[in-house]
Amino acid sequence: MTDTMKAAVLYGPSDVRFEDVPVPRVGPGDVLVRVGAALTCGTDAKVLARGGHPRMIRPPALFGHEFAGTVERVGEAVEGFEPGMRVVSANSAPCGRCFYCERGRPNLCEDLLFINGAYAEYALIPERVVRVNLHRIPDALPFEHAALVEPFACVLHGLDDAPVGRGDTVAVLGCGPVGLLFVIACRLAGATVIACDPSAERLSVAGECGAAHLVSESDPGAQRDAVQRLTPGGRGADLAIEAVGTPRTWEQAVSLARPGGTVSLFGGCAPGTSFTVDTKLLHYSELRLVGSFHHTPVTVRRALELISGGGMPAGALVRSRVPLTEVMRALANMRDHVGVKTAVVP
Repeated sequence: MTDTMKAAVLYGPSDVRFEDVPVPRVGPGDVLVRVGAALTCGTDAKVLARGGHPRMIRPPALFGHEFAGTVERVGEAVEGFEPGMRVVSANSAPCGRCFYCERGRPNLCEDLLFINGAYAEYALIPERVVRVNLHRIPDALPFEHAALVEPFACVLHGLDDAPVGRGDTVAVLGCGPVGLLFVIACRLAGATVIACDPSAERLSVAGECGAAHLVSESDPGAQRDAVQRLTPGGRGADLAIEAVGTPRTWEQAVSLARPGGTVSLFGGCAPGTSFTVDTKLLHYSELRLVGSFHHTPVTVRRALELISGGGMPAGALVRSRVPLTEVMRALANMRDHVGVKTAVVP
């Protein structure tokens, strides 16, 4: 093993350079992982376009956060991991001691530690993440499927905030990777899923993932009417999930829920934006609007169990592989809604 590695380094908006950088040094509680596969993600596409993220990454920095690989080195204080083990890591870990951690909301941790650097030959997992969010994976599980653990854990946390049960009807607005993971998770929970997206390609994948109905209308009124026709009594969805991340689609999602229903505003909008809601609709229909952010150690473990069990169609989401030098093109495709997820293989 050499002292340097190839890595994609983010310098600013749409400015990524492929460089030889030092292999991260391993501290007593750290683990160094040789990246087997890293996945493209909508968050990384936004980070690339904006040149960083106020909480997660400030350039110049290595970036990418959904990955799995093989343990290369372990610190002297590490227990339970050794070189050669196949592992997957989440991209953060809570402190376990702050106001929110003590109240069972670790995703809102006041000292949430984020890690980046998946688009590289090696990634360093710091001690705190090793302790709570690094997990061994089965030998038969492909790295690119294991790397779905992080986004799937976020989706499972979203359904903890807005539960869905057998026999419910769920409308998923937006069939990008996160929306498709919601389709899968809701189907596993026994719900009937209505997938909404103007892209025929993404709707086709939603059908592969278990959506019972596909709605291509992009006009808000036509979309609302189509969803209502597909629900019992024409009332609307028991749960409407927004998985796009724009104020306009947040407003659309509110219109898809039945009276007494729940709206999960899951997609992250740009900082400083806002949306409006009809107060009469909110009050007299007793809608429940729920925001949801990130994942927890519990949902990370649950996501790995579901993916390892073979019950979810991971192959429907990860459809292509590219070398590290093509990560810019792969993220641009994601931004332009071409394909779903791409595995970046160093």
